[in-house]
Amino acid sequence: QVQLVESGGGLVEAGGSLRLSCAASGRTGSTVLMGWFRQAPGKEREFVAVIHWSGDFISYGDSVKGRFTISRDRVKNTVYLQMNSLKLEDTAVYYCTAAPRYTRTPYRTREYDYWGHGTQVTVSS
Repeated sequence: QVQLVESGGGLVEAGGSLRLSCAASGRTGSTVLMGWFRQAPGKEREFVAVIHWSGDFISYGDSVKGRFTISRDRVKNTVYLQMNSLKLEDTAVYYCTAAPRYTRTPYRTREYDYWGHGTQVTVSS
């Protein structure tokens, strides 16, 4: 089993920045990809970003490209999501997730076996 714990969410004004962290524990060696999804009230869970533990593969959802940056610290088993130029529409619960293998469709929730409980990000005007 793999446990994922997110932190770093909060309230921020539009145009501001936040950095989310996801600490992984347990059988982290069984994971290959680490990702972030988000879900706003009444909407489906949306792909945000994914990174291979090696750092060689990174992908972003279209709505966050150029504003968000995903990174990882393999020693700390932690993945980060740096969010800049935040917009009102970025308001959501952000979930960390882990996949056991590489996939060509990292934007699909079904590719991931483990999920954190989420951290709320609220962007105000």
